[in-house]
Amino acid sequence: MTVKLGYLLPTREQIMEGRPEAAPLLALAERAERCGFDSVWVGDSLLARPRHDPLTLLAGVAGRVPRVEIGTAVLLPALRNPVVLAHQVATLDQVSEGRLILGVGFAADAPSIHAEFAAAGVPFDKRVGRMMEGLRLARALWTGEPVDWDGRWTVKQGVLAPTPYRAGGPPLWIGGNLASSLERAGRWFDGWFPIAPSAPKFAEQWAEVKSIATAAGRDANALTGAMYLTVALDDDAAKADERLNGFLERYYSQPAAILRRRQACYAGPAAGLGEWLSGYVGAGVSHLMLRFAGEHEAHMDTVSRLRPTLGW
Repeated sequence: MTVKLGYLLPTREQIMEGRPEAAPLLALAERAERCGFDSVWVGDSLLARPRHDPLTLLAGVAGRVPRVEIGTAVLLPALRNPVVLAHQVATLDQVSEGRLILGVGFAADAPSIHAEFAAAGVPFDKRVGRMMEGLRLARALWTGEPVDWDGRWTVKQGVLAPTPYRAGGPPLWIGGNLASSLERAGRWFDGWFPIAPSAPKFAEQWAEVKSIATAAGRDANALTGAMYLTVALDDDAAKADERLNGFLERYYSQPAAILRRRQACYAGPAAGLGEWLSGYVGAGVSHLMLRFAGEHEAHMDTVSRLRPTLGW
């Protein structure tokens, strides 16, 4: 199994620090490519956790880093008109010449997220159905054939151009650990991209996703198992732990202890990181996406030196 390593750009962190300039983010993307990372990712939020628009920023990244994949971790399709989104994604896939991965989600149930949906004029309580129908409509439009659609949106003989660089559009990944999330991943998506489980739990749930895919008549081996992982490195484990906790609490305005039960996190020395990541690889993860709790250049350099020792 080929293992890929991804890097999340700190779009949210830079906004929190009052640094909205895009140039430093593009420079980090270039550094990630030089350090041997296989992909560069951008998160999404309109108002709840303000940051750069992911599709716009990734167009810039695609022009600066010509070899690595680019992706959203994760995009909230329910906030967007799917016809407009299909057009944007198709264009971005053309710009990147087929290097785009569309990681998607339907947002957490939190007051700030409710307010974000209200501001976008989208009903929060129907967001999952809206996301699923919108993605089906986008996939229909990505064929380039005339589309008739009579649902939440009405399309009459709509023809999208350009179509994506990759036939059928970019791969769609989705996360979530509930039974319904595993069902959606196995039946409809190209990859499972959770944020929460331990390596043993990932192995158990990944087997469920693949079993669901097989039962649905799909090739389970064609699906990608991915993980969204947060990392704070320091030879002093206590300092790494403190850095990670502070990062999570600033980012989410919630106690770190609660957040660390919901998200897969590592705090400690680099040698321990290798063992931790290898546990996920052994569980079936083939694409590891890392979010660093500060000190991005140093973390990238450390992971770059560590990777050859891991055999992937």
